Amino acid sequence: MTAVANWLARYGIAMPSQMDVLEAAIAGGLVLLALVIGVTSGRVLGPRLANWWKDHVGRPGDGLRPRLCLIVRHGSAALLLSMLLSAYPWSPLAGAPIGLALGAAAALTTHQLMRGVGIPRWASWGVEAIVFIALFSRAVGGLKPITQTLDAVGVTVGSRRLSLLAAITTLLTIVVLVALVRLVIRVLDHVIDRAHALDPTQRILAQKIASIAAVVLAFFFGIDLLGIDLTAFAVFSGAFGLAIGFGMQKTIGNLIAGIILLMDRSIKPGDVIVVGESFGWVNKIGVRAVSVVTRDGKEHLIPNEDLMTREVENWSYSDRNVRVRIPVSVAYSCDLKLAQSLMLKAATESPRVLKSPKPNVWLTAYGNDGVEHEILAWISDPESGVGNVRSDVLNRLWFMFRDAGIDIPFAQQDVYIRSWPDKARG
Repeated sequence: MTAVANWLARYGIAMPSQMDVLEAAIAGGLVLLALVIGVTSGRVLGPRLANWWKDHVGRPGDGLRPRLCLIVRHGSAALLLSMLLSAYPWSPLAGAPIGLALGAAAALTTHQLMRGVGIPRWASWGVEAIVFIALFSRAVGGLKPITQTLDAVGVTVGSRRLSLLAAITTLLTIVVLVALVRLVIRVLDHVIDRAHALDPTQRILAQKIASIAAVVLAFFFGIDLLGIDLTAFAVFSGAFGLAIGFGMQKTIGNLIAGIILLMDRSIKPGDVIVVGESFGWVNKIGVRAVSVVTRDGKEHLIPNEDLMTREVENWSYSDRNVRVRIPVSVAYSCDLKLAQSLMLKAATESPRVLKSPKPNVWLTAYGNDGVEHEILAWISDPESGVGNVRSDVLNRLWFMFRDAGIDIPFAQQDVYIRSWPDKARG
């Protein structure tokens, strides 16, 4: 024992007393108790909180819900350990196990929260390391020596001090604010989705405005928290604003165009539209572009400005009913009334064709090869496609024509020979 005391004294460390050892043992037992309570709360309260999150806040692909059990486990342990650390002036020897457990629990809680809202791993690990070091240092003697060391590493530029401490503080503030903004936006989106008084278009508009407001508030809160004086940039504000205006005019234009589209409801999710060569149903109206999904499963991202400036054919703007034109030609020698009645019957029997308005058959022209008709049929679900309706009607009509003996004409040419050369006869 004397040898150990001499070795510690050589490095300026005092030999712990029996009271310090007893206090450390008590602290260790309380740490184990807090960890056990954390594990129990994670098993009991975690699934309940996950189910509540799924019903009231969660979305498909939500990264937080699977992590809620771990968040409750580590978070409750960290809360109990923090209360334990603040309840009594522990000696450094007793504060070490408390700080170690508190730092680990808080770091694990931070990891689950950060990854749950989609923060990159490198940023999450950086925040976890800062949280662990800060809490452990506070438990064994305070943060002042660490902060002084970090602040000493830096340079002075003008009236401001650029140090390693300021860089770490800025990074930590940015990451935490980004995580909070993502969480707040997710909760607001779900709350707005459950507002049945708003139609789908109004919900999307409200979600976009709420997201923009959350980002703007977080930006100004971060500026105030970091103590950045915006008046220092007054000299460069004109040129910087002009550069930003030119550089982001397309982005801002698309943002404003998207908001206008949502406000006037000319295009909304679920509409079937045609823009140039793109045909499909509107899946999502984003900040920059509108997502249009085609029948082939391809997703076209069309800038919002294009929908404002180009001609857009909206098949479901005021009425979801769409008329499908199906051209059919029959031979001149057939029974025309029977052929037309079979055309009408084939359209009526197709499952997607509406009974009201009723389908109709028009004779459109006397063609070179046959009598040309158009079957006019109405459908109410254009997002399911138009070509499959034509295919179904024409398939039914093929067998009806075959059974009735009605011929479908095809292009053919007759060659008449007026004279034949004598050499060819021989």
